[in-house]
Amino acid sequence: MSLFSPLFFLTMLPLVAALFIMVGARAQFVARWTSLLMLGLTLALVFQYRVAEGGFQFISRFQVADELGISLSFGADGLSLAMLLLAAVITMSAVWVIPPIKSRENLFYACVLLISAGVVGAFSSIDVLFFYAFHEVALIPTFLLIGIWGSGDRQAAAWKATIYLGLGSFVLLIGIIGLYLAIPSERTFDLLRIQELAQAGTLNPPHWVYWTLLIGFGTLISLFPFHSWAPQAYASAPAPAAMLHAGVLKKFGLYGMLRLITPIFPESIGNTRIPLFGFEIRYLDIFLILIVGNLLYIGLVTIAQKRLDWMLGYSSVMHMGYIFLGIAGLNQLSLSGASILMIAHGLSIAALFALCGALRERTGTVEFSELGGLARPMPRLGLLFGFATMAAVGLPGFANFPGELMVFFGAFGATNHVPHGGFDAIQIVTIIAVWGVVISAVYMLRAYRSLFFGTLPERWNGLSDLAPVPRYAVILLIFVLLVIGFHPQLVLSYVTPAILLP
Repeated sequence: MSLFSPLFFLTMLPLVAALFIMVGARAQFVARWTSLLMLGLTLALVFQYRVAEGGFQFISRFQVADELGISLSFGADGLSLAMLLLAAVITMSAVWVIPPIKSRENLFYACVLLISAGVVGAFSSIDVLFFYAFHEVALIPTFLLIGIWGSGDRQAAAWKATIYLGLGSFVLLIGIIGLYLAIPSERTFDLLRIQELAQAGTLNPPHWVYWTLLIGFGTLISLFPFHSWAPQAYASAPAPAAMLHAGVLKKFGLYGMLRLITPIFPESIGNTRIPLFGFEIRYLDIFLILIVGNLLYIGLVTIAQKRLDWMLGYSSVMHMGYIFLGIAGLNQLSLSGASILMIAHGLSIAALFALCGALRERTGTVEFSELGGLARPMPRLGLLFGFATMAAVGLPGFANFPGELMVFFGAFGATNHVPHGGFDAIQIVTIIAVWGVVISAVYMLRAYRSLFFGTLPERWNGLSDLAPVPRYAVILLIFVLLVIGFHPQLVLSYVTPAILLP
């Protein structure tokens, strides 16, 4: 089968553009037109996808090592297309909000496009080894963007993120190799074949493979307690890098869990038990304890933050807990909600980091104590920040609301877990997660009040409002949030049939 397909060209587009920029092409011009072409091609794929037929379409393969079952393969189903559209929208927004770069402008734009190429390649790959490899490609430019153009203690943040993510990727690779070796009677990295064997019940990897995949993906996603790299990295990163990493690249791990963990290890997520300190505890209970760490501990730490960038970094970590809860529910409702929430969180956190970057560019600070009353000189920025804030706290009308609602109902009503006592553990954690919404509202609304209301310090009287180009880039993110919020079926019609249930 030929390698060349629309998905191959979609992956190569930002990669080739980055190479052109590196050899001296006009960086801003090439990057902006590339982002427009990416969005247009992705929308064309979405409209050409045959929803009634379902499954993976636009498939192309090029054998790399046939005897080892390795091929450069591309294909997309409804879930893949949703993630590709998320990547295209955030790439376009990130490219168009880039402020004037004082040094190494071409390298900056090339790094942004390389991150985009990595995530597009990962979401469109149907070979598990290349799925992993494309993600690793995106990590290198992330390190460069933070270390060279970041703020604060940027080099420490870059190295910490690199060490954590490098270790997480290594553990994940061990899990992928373990899964590869556990495939009966054949050797293949083909995702479609792996899922077919899992659905037939003939793929039964050892339990250590589950734990390596969970810890590997969990570190990349910032599952508690493997999360501490994320807030500092996002706080130090330039806005486009934070938008792409928190908004899209972090979803690689969640997407991988939906592709590899939920269809292959339903019993490990459910009722498999191990002896621990004289008691029998389910794998699920351990996972739920970590989810509570994301929701409660990180939520309370987020409330304590005194800077907008750190608050948004911790907020991004906290909100992963809701998606983890949807995965733990392991039914169609909770997994569909988790998929919607992946997209909603990506759009809302990207908008918030874009606006945070605009504030830092104009004031040189994002300390709450030094800001206030900014709605007067910057009404447009204040309005957009208000929309993004309301999306982040799950206000009805935004995509976050149906996603959270589906996760809560799906997880609370999960029937694949054995209750002990009045409530099962997952139901207790779901109740805690609802209180997490209150915590989110506290820190987001308090931040909004601190930044845009109250007394305006005299030195901020002459601040300029958000310029038209970055303003429209953020409006694009908020528009998509509203469209999905008012009509989530637009996404669910693609995503739900792609979810494999045990």
